[in-house]
Amino acid sequence: MRASGEHRLRERTGAVAQRAAQEVRAVVRPFTIPNGITLLRVALTPFFFLAVVSANYRAAFALFLIAGISDAVDGLLARVLSMRSLFGQYLDPIADKVLLVTAYVALTWPSQGGVTIPIWLTVMALSRDLLIVLVALLLYLGAGIRDFRPSLWGKATTFVHIATVALVLLANLVEIRYEILLTLFYGALGLTILSGLDYLRRAAKVMESLHDAERL
Repeated sequence: MRASGEHRLRERTGAVAQRAAQEVRAVVRPFTIPNGITLLRVALTPFFFLAVVSANYRAAFALFLIAGISDAVDGLLARVLSMRSLFGQYLDPIADKVLLVTAYVALTWPSQGGVTIPIWLTVMALSRDLLIVLVALLLYLGAGIRDFRPSLWGKATTFVHIATVALVLLANLVEIRYEILLTLFYGALGLTILSGLDYLRRAAKVMESLHDAERL
């Protein structure tokens, strides 16, 4: 009787361990359809850069559009097909940031007769991204914090940066009044500064709360 009970307990323990192992493999598995689409987006980035610097704005706009669609598709597939993974959670924002930074640098490149992003906006945008990376690294090394989600200001800034790239590419294909572009540039600048300050405020608040918890 006792042996039978121990046998059932071992079976249950083994089943729980097996399910846990399956869940861990599902989380960290890198080779999924959504992650493949994300890697494709990364692979498109150098071709996008070459298209911009060679003034082939039609191809650049098409590649940027494809990248945007792939970003929506990989997220949708990850949810619908239950293919979310830890690798994908890190890879997706990195792919987006690589494309966006590349687009800003390429579209600031001096181009005779072409519409470009002002260098002051690119410098501020890249400085904000560098600040976020440094603060995130400090939070991880100092407090072990891995998950520091973007705020509403951060999401709004990313959206406006994407819109800026898309409109500048479009302005090199069709006529768009420069006043519209200038309004978008200053809007992107304002959001870049606000989101950067908000990120610092939130990081300081997290560190302060951790410091208070240690004192208790």
